Amino acid sequence: RAAEWQLDQPAWSGRLRITAKGSTAFIKLEDKSSGELFAQAPVEQFPGIAVEGVTDSSRYFVIRVEDGNGRRAFIGVGFVDRGDAFDFNVALQDHFKWVRQQSELARQAQDLEQGPKLDLGFKEGQTIKLNIANMKKKEGGTGSTRPRPAGPGGLSLLPPPPGGKSGSGERPAPLPTPAQLPGTPITDSLLSWPQPTAAPAADVWGDFAKASG
Repeated sequence: RAAEWQLDQPAWSGRLRITAKGSTAFIKLEDKSSGELFAQAPVEQFPGIAVEGVTDSSRYFVIRVEDGNGRRAFIGVGFVDRGDAFDFNVALQDHFKWVRQQSELARQAQDLEQGPKLDLGFKEGQTIKLNIANMKKKEGGTGSTRPRPAGPGGLSLLPPPPGGKSGSGERPAPLPTPAQLPGTPITDSLLSWPQPTAAPAADVWGDFAKASG
């Protein structure tokens, strides 16, 4: 309780600064004129035993000071202004919030290094299959057609008929010779097309002459 202290006759008056080295914060009590160090309290955790608030005021605290030779002592400190006491609390909270963030980042980096790494490379002999059968290239919205090679003079060359050969110099096979039946001579009449019989010249208008009117 701060009420049990001799607040009207403090043992020492000066300024208070908070510095940090690594993850440790240091509360330094210094002479307000010369800056000479009166005492300092290393703080490795907050809230913790190194800094504790009193039960009857928000402006007074108990801090654990050390002289660097292993000797420690608990002393009471207080602020005349309530705003200074608030800033004292916030400065310690911000420092240890930063310490926690750095620790979390280091832990995540260590987990990434120790965790399994994703291997996207191809193994020896491994292949992949790409299906591009459904890919169509459209030109002008009507589909693309492969132009046929143009021949001499700009004429288009048609592909040869199935089973045929182009440019090989072969001549078509001759028509088969009609088979001769026994006792029947082969004449030109067998190989000629039948011709229509012409009507007599005198009877050209015969049908029209018989029509009435």
